[in-house]
Parts: sequence; C-alpha cells; structure tokens
Amino acid sequence: MRILVLGGAGLQGKAVLYDLSRSHQVKEVVCADMNLAPLAPFKTFLDMDRIRLRHVDVTDKNALVSLMSEGFDVVIDVLPAGFLGKVAEAAIEAKVHLVNTMYGHQLPKGIHEKALDKGIILMPESGLDPGIDLILCSSGISQLDEVTELHSYCGGIPEPKAATNPLKYKISWTWQGVLSFYKTPARILQDGQVIDISPEDLHSETWIKTMDVPGVGEVERILNGDAVTFAAAMGLSKTLRNTTRCTLRWPGHAALWKALIDLNFLSDEPVKGFPFEITPHRFMVNHLEPQLQYKEGERDWVVLRTIVAGRKGGNGLRITHDLFDMRDLETGLFAMNRTVGCTASIVAQMIAGGEIKATGLLTAIRNIPCARFLDEVRKRGIRITEKVETEKI
Repeated sequence: MRILVLGGAGLQGKAVLYDLSRSHQVKEVVCADMNLAPLAPFKTFLDMDRIRLRHVDVTDKNALVSLMSEGFDVVIDVLPAGFLGKVAEAAIEAKVHLVNTMYGHQLPKGIHEKALDKGIILMPESGLDPGIDLILCSSGISQLDEVTELHSYCGGIPEPKAATNPLKYKISWTWQGVLSFYKTPARILQDGQVIDISPEDLHSETWIKTMDVPGVGEVERILNGDAVTFAAAMGLSKTLRNTTRCTLRWPGHAALWKALIDLNFLSDEPVKGFPFEITPHRFMVNHLEPQLQYKEGERDWVVLRTIVAGRKGGNGLRITHDLFDMRDLETGLFAMNRTVGCTASIVAQMIAGGEIKATGLLTAIRNIPCARFLDEVRKRGIRITEKVETEKI
C-alpha cells in the first residue's frame, strides 16, 4: 500500500503516521504538510525508511492534484476543516480514494455523484467523533429488531491529577473547535418530541446530567449537536423515542461556562473602547489556549459511551458500549490523537486492501465493516467493552 497523509505533521497526523508505519501492509507513506518542522522530534518513533516528507501548499489546487496523482492507493486528510471541500474536489480530479475525520454533511453538495462517476471512495467520519461513535451505534442497532433509544456521549478530559485549573479541562484537540461547539445549538428527541436547545442554554442546569463510568468516575454530559439528524441517517426515525449526543466533562465545567456565557465571553461582537478590533471570543481563544496545555507526564483520557435500546424478539434490550484510552507517555501521543489517528489509518488500510468496495460518498454508519474495525481498534490497546441488558417492554 502507498498512502498519502495531508497534514501529517499535526497532532492527529503524527498518530496516523505512527500507526501506518507499524503496519506490515504499508509499503510507503508520504507525509505532506506546509510546515514539517513539528514532525522532527517525533521521527524517533516512526519507521522513516518507509516515510517520505513533502512540502505542499494545499491552497494551490494544481500542486495538490499533482501530488495526489502520484499513484497512491488512498489519501488521508487530517488538515483543518476549512480545507475539506478543496481536498475532496482534488481527490476526485486525481481519481484517488480519500479518508477524512470530519462529518460527511460538511462536504460540498453533489460530491457523491462526482465521486461515483470517477469510481472513487470518499470516506468521511473516520475519526473518534464522528467515527468510532457511529460504528459502535451501528453495532448496537444491528443487534435489535426495533430501536427506541439512541445516545452517544464522548469527551476528551484530563486525568484527575492533571485537572489543575477551574475548568478541569486541557486541550488535546483545538481550543477554537471546542469554543465553536459551545456556540452550536443542540437538538434532541425526548419522549417522541423534538426539542431545540439554544447555545445560550447548553450549559444551563436544566440540561446538564451526570453519569458514572466504571474506572473513570462521575462525569457530566453537555448536549452537543443535532442528535435527531444522526438518528435519521441511521434509519431510526419511525421507532425512536429518545436520542441525545453529548460532550463529556468533569463536574463543574458546565456551571463555570454558563457564567462566562452569561457575561458574553463568547460573543462575536467587537469590544468597544479599544483602538483595535477584538471580540470576547477571540480573546478567550488567545488568552486561555496557552494556559490549558498538558504538561509533560500529564495524560488526557478519552471516554466514549454509546447506548442503544429497543426490542429483540419479545424482549427489551439495552446495549452499552464503553471506550477508554489514555495518553501514551512514551510517544507523547494524546488519547485523542490515538483514537482519531488510528481510526483514519485502519479505514484507509481497509480501503486499500479492498475490504470496502462501494464507491461515492460513504458513511461510517453503513460502510465500515464493524466487527473487523473494532477488532483492529482493540489491537491498538484502546479498550472497548460491550454490555447487554434485558429490560421490561
């Protein structure tokens, strides 16, 4: 296999390279990025005999298409979300399969037909969330005749001894991305009724629930995104009564954010009285980002739980999947990097190996072989458990 990794010098990209370079199936990897310097300290953990480095300016479409046309089996895109459409269009022009870790609905309209016409695969949702969460939900759904509940809870949090600031949070993804999600409305289904929750209310006491995760402890759930749309994509609209998608944080996080939101600290309106333009949101990004970094020796934890409940035959069943991973202190890779990067690598290798054959714009919900994929995830030391419980109908 020959695989191109766009954005390979970034946090998730390093995890992709690490996983690919440990695979006997992969003959060559090309790591392409605008700035390759951040990769230098990490080279000691990579098989550099199989990795070539290339500078690329992804804003130059001709250069991008030219690079993609160099005979790769698959391209893995772990660039910032703003490049998503440009990279997908370039992959279609270069006639090469593409894997990324973003949501499929973020791609340009009509992209499925273009990919289908060229006979290539566009596989988004090949990360943690979206990615592993959707595959675990699909696993639960496949075990039931009728689904009435669907819940997905996922979060990256510092291990308890590293939760040393009032937010009890540190950055293993992008701080700008976290704050953007905190400003996105949520939609849930409760007792058959669709409920819309405004960004201003996401952190209010009304909507914050807690749950206990074995080996982790009590965490709080903060509503995140449109759970109803995901349920519809899974074909559950006719029978579903309750569905939520949530971010997980340590208790107390939501209450502090609610106070900051009420004081307009996430406003996009420029603050008056300065000789320059700055918004509270931009201030919060620049001011807090340096303070929320992990120190050497501190671990992040990734905690993911999916719950699917309904009927099987004459019985009520509830299927709970729990995933847990922590930072690898030897390589420095965060659990967030591992769960995202390993997923993208596994899916790319499945495509290159012919295990995924359908073409066009695919989805993790239906097009990734579930059992095989989860087996590969577990081989990376990422813990996944399944619990099946009977319930009264």
